[in-house]
Amino acid sequence: MELEKNKAVDVVSYQLFKSSSSVAANYRAVCRGKSNADFLNKLKIVDEEADESLFWLEFIKGLEIQCNTIELERLIKEADELVAIFSAGIRTIKEKNNIKN
Repeated sequence: MELEKNKAVDVVSYQLFKSSSSVAANYRAVCRGKSNADFLNKLKIVDEEADESLFWLEFIKGLEIQCNTIELERLIKEADELVAIFSAGIRTIKEKNNIKN
């Protein structure tokens, strides 16, 4: 997605880049989890970073930064779906292993 160029937008886009790339890197770590606890902890990080990415996309929308709004809406929907998937995975793992928190 291409955004207008100015200092404030650069800061927001950098934050989005950091959180979204963290989702990818940490998901790779999830796939290499050494134990159920390790898998769960890493999946929690993925969920948090995906939620942060969703925040930054919604922030961009709220600021009405010039961009392709159709693409922005698609990315927001996709990020929201990923957060729901990761959150559901965490709940399932916790239920299967009888973990309270």
